[in-house]
Amino acid sequence: MIKLQNVEKVYRTSSIETLALNNININVKKGEFVSIMGPSGCGKSTLLNIIGLLDAPSKGIIEIDGLKVEKFHDKELAHLRNQKLGFIFQSFHLINDLSVVDNVEIPLLYRKSNAKQRRELAEEALEKVGLSNRMKHFPKQLSGGQKQRVAIARAIVGKPEIILADEPTGNLDSAMGNEIISILQNLNENGATIVMVTHDDAMAKRTHRLIRLFDGTQVL
Repeated sequence: MIKLQNVEKVYRTSSIETLALNNININVKKGEFVSIMGPSGCGKSTLLNIIGLLDAPSKGIIEIDGLKVEKFHDKELAHLRNQKLGFIFQSFHLINDLSVVDNVEIPLLYRKSNAKQRRELAEEALEKVGLSNRMKHFPKQLSGGQKQRVAIARAIVGKPEIILADEPTGNLDSAMGNEIISILQNLNENGATIVMVTHDDAMAKRTHRLIRLFDGTQVL
């Protein structure tokens, strides 16, 4: 489902060159739940952004569900992201002026669906994360765990085959963190391929496999 071959990422300015990722080779099979770990600044989020087609590697090959994307134009990449990928962020990235259900509908605005279809899919996604009773609330009325569940609902509303989660439990206490991981495990059991960045060993142990980075290099 996800294949990275000899991927390198270099950030350059007029005075300095920083090697963020070096010779990364990863294969994630359909239906796997994989965690990425490593110290701060080791390239975890950069790697997730490259997998998610939000950033381009300096060199190397990326395949998403068999599609080699290095020659894709911006519109083609955006379409692939919208159709295949769902994103969960540590900081939730909810829009405070929109209700919960409207936040969840956002990815569907870029698809050919009408308002009724969008609302039905958003309500279905919120039901999956146990927030059917909060649809008309606003983000400021929710706890951190509830906000993250809204973010998960937004990530899955378009029924993506791949979910990318960047520290989804990082801003939550252990009880809420366990709830979020349980939701992700359930999504995985129902067919989603998941790649999760985490600092938490206990959370990583609940995934199928660990990829460990150190100074931009894959060590496990």
